[in-house]
Amino acid sequence: MLFDFGTIPHDQAYKLCVASVVPRPVAWVVSQDRRGQVNAAPYSFFNVFSDNPVVVAIGCAARAPGSPKDTLANIEATGQFVVNLVSAANAEAMNVTAADFAPGVNEIEKAGLTTAPSARVRVPRIAESPVALECEIFQFVPTHGHTIVLGRVLAMEIRDDCVLDAAKFYVDTPKLDMVGRMHGRGWYARTTDRIEIPRISVAEWEARQGG
Repeated sequence: MLFDFGTIPHDQAYKLCVASVVPRPVAWVVSQDRRGQVNAAPYSFFNVFSDNPVVVAIGCAARAPGSPKDTLANIEATGQFVVNLVSAANAEAMNVTAADFAPGVNEIEKAGLTTAPSARVRVPRIAESPVALECEIFQFVPTHGHTIVLGRVLAMEIRDDCVLDAAKFYVDTPKLDMVGRMHGRGWYARTTDRIEIPRISVAEWEARQGG
């Protein structure tokens, strides 16, 4: 069935996208206002888009027309943020930080979490997260309903027991036990169910066709 995004309401296009483009990694974004007040919120419109420099993108919706959410307002004010990744062990805590607390409330404390200092930015990271990406603003891309925040990653903190070989930059990805956003308001997927499909060369593909 064809859905023409030029003719259907944008909220229905949103429903189609979030029900189909799955799983999506979760950016657990910590930001800070100019007074030092910390905010944390999860975003599933997120991924990494470049490797030189390393750039991640987050789609931040407005709280209301002309009223940005705390995350976007803080990033606009300070130019820095930290993307923490979400493991199964801290998924419930992440969900607490998604609640619509009043401005000025520290969601990290409400979720029973702690922070740790970052190495390259002033914004702290979530200590319980196995991976944290320290970012500075690269570019803002405004759209009708969202602002796409492009962040340049300055440093990456990975929990020690999830690093297989630091000299070779090998990470024990399965041990991270990440979760991804699925459809609906409360569905997530774990990354423990995996399949391996090695890439093949053109010669290998041609050999298969000849067989």
